[in-house]
Amino acid sequence: MMLSQSHLPIIERSYPDITGTVLAFDFGEKRIGVAVGETMLKTAHAHTTISSEITGVRFTAIKKLIDEWQPSLLIVGLPTYLDGTEHTLTQLAKKFAQRLEGRFNLPVMMMDERLSSVEASQQLSNAGINAREQKSIIDAVAAQVILQSYFDSVQKT
Repeated sequence: MMLSQSHLPIIERSYPDITGTVLAFDFGEKRIGVAVGETMLKTAHAHTTISSEITGVRFTAIKKLIDEWQPSLLIVGLPTYLDGTEHTLTQLAKKFAQRLEGRFNLPVMMMDERLSSVEASQQLSNAGINAREQKSIIDAVAAQVILQSYFDSVQKT
């Protein structure tokens, strides 16, 4: 059974006219998964995981990614409970999104990320990657799921 994020709403702001490269982030307190995609192709790819709890290290790594990819838009997964209510990580992800926007002067949008890690794990399992091997890449694949959800939700032009 394949879970689908495409039914989930776009959260907060929307930038339907933006074209070009998009970076997406699956924010966590220990790791941040990163995915990249292109609005023309509407396909997301897992890229990397930033494994640090230190804010300065995280933003230095993100700056390198932004310099390399020159994105037009940043997407941040918005974690909530399954019923949509907020929890501690919800507020931290919102603060992270605000910092991205302030530091890099790029539009930032938040996407519902419920079950993105579950779907990422399922995709990796289907590809024959066991749970132990998944740990190092699951956050990047979760970011891919979030970004693909964004692409799937944007109106086709």
